[in-house]
Amino acid sequence: MPDTLSQRFAALADPTRRAMLVQLSRGQASVSDLAKPFLKEMSLPAVTKHLKVLEKAGLITKTREAQWRPCQLNGEAFKDVADWVDQYRTIWEQRFDRLDAYLKTVTAKQNPTGKNYGRKK
Repeated sequence: MPDTLSQRFAALADPTRRAMLVQLSRGQASVSDLAKPFLKEMSLPAVTKHLKVLEKAGLITKTREAQWRPCQLNGEAFKDVADWVDQYRTIWEQRFDRLDAYLKTVTAKQNPTGKNYGRKK
């Protein structure tokens, strides 16, 4: 069984599921409302399979109110994903800052006047 974070990234890897999450970012929606934009391309059972993947990954919650099955985003699951990504964002920002500083020193050494006369060294 994959870990929770792997399940979440696998669920987020599919464009149909991401589109469903965009719909849910606007607020709670029923399964039929979530299915409407996709019914030309896929069957209702295929849409419900996508929703089950999102639910199993913990990205959405689905409840039951009589015949209506409202779905909503689970913010905590997205926070876990964002926290994991954020630690790597910090690393890459530091690397880009060091690269920027290095490129500035290389540029300054190659052209101390700041003018470019088209000469190659």
